[in-house]
Amino acid sequence: MSDFSLIPERQLLFSPELAATIGLEEAILLQHLQQVFEHHSPQLRNGFAWFTIERAFLLRTLPFWTVEDLHRVSRSLVDKGILLIDTPPLLTAQQLTFAVNEPAATSEPVAAPAPPNPAPPVTLPTRRSAGLLPVHWSPSEDMLQLLAMNHNIPRQFALDQLEDFVFYWRERGETSHAWENKFRQHVIAIWRRQQQHQAEAFRVPQSTTLDNNWRPSADAMEIMERSEIARDFIEDAIPEFILYWRERGTNPKELNSKFIQHIRIQWAKYTSSLEHSTQPKRISEQWQPTEDVYDILRLSHIDTEFARSLLPEFIVYWRDSNQAHTSWNSKFLQHVKYHWAKRHQLEHAGHSHAGQQGNSTTGRTRDRSLEQDLTDTSWAD
Repeated sequence: MSDFSLIPERQLLFSPELAATIGLEEAILLQHLQQVFEHHSPQLRNGFAWFTIERAFLLRTLPFWTVEDLHRVSRSLVDKGILLIDTPPLLTAQQLTFAVNEPAATSEPVAAPAPPNPAPPVTLPTRRSAGLLPVHWSPSEDMLQLLAMNHNIPRQFALDQLEDFVFYWRERGETSHAWENKFRQHVIAIWRRQQQHQAEAFRVPQSTTLDNNWRPSADAMEIMERSEIARDFIEDAIPEFILYWRERGTNPKELNSKFIQHIRIQWAKYTSSLEHSTQPKRISEQWQPTEDVYDILRLSHIDTEFARSLLPEFIVYWRDSNQAHTSWNSKFLQHVKYHWAKRHQLEHAGHSHAGQQGNSTTGRTRDRSLEQDLTDTSWAD
């Protein structure tokens, strides 16, 4: 008959209610440690019953955990105020000396002979009564640090979930012993869903073919539009993108990411070519000088409002002339500087000949055409 057994080792038992209160991993380790109480005599010190267990024993009896896992779960029990540990972290120590964070009973003599089962199990700490979630409840700093260290969840992300968490449980009107644990589970679930969603948004199955019907994902479109890239420009670039990768004979694994990168490069080239085009073109009705023009005028101590007041007349003249130029910014700059100098010449002349009347109208800007003003560069001499 075979020596094989369907149940080759002792089963692990834990309380579902305790797991809901302090966490599944914490409940497993705590009740596994409780078995030590049945086979070891405690050492009474500072009012607590201390026990020592070998790290190798824990690794052998809990084979699904590594040393790092044991360290993490034991530290979690300490942070929750359930255990006291009097040895270095399990990452380096070969033994774990611990006590349940509850004063031990001292009514019986400590030095009494040990019976076959000497020490009764130490009672777990009494749980607080369940209560409703307070309106202004917030997680402890230890919980936020625990989420960051064990799950790489940013502190701000966890706090961003607080309002929904409080609203949900206040609406349900349920009570609980451990709101922090519920908050931890709530944040972890949302974090994992978000990570999965982001991964799926940019994942392209290996069997996907880049045919003429391919379209970037909704998330990719949203990212590009947030960068203020025109939707028409994106749509026009799709056939070129498809043709490029089909001619190469392979599909990139991260198709949406490649498309976003392609669009950003093409958009930068397009906007740069519009701004620095060397092709002559007519002025449009909605033309506006760039901020660089106004910056140059300010450096020349020319009033910005004065420059803006000349803009409508400038546009009308050049649209009527039907001429094309490579740089309307330069034309407008020249136009504004000329009129600014002319205005100051007239003001100076007015002060010099105060009280004098003359019939001559030579030099008045109203008697000169705009074309004469624009081609006159005497102000720059």
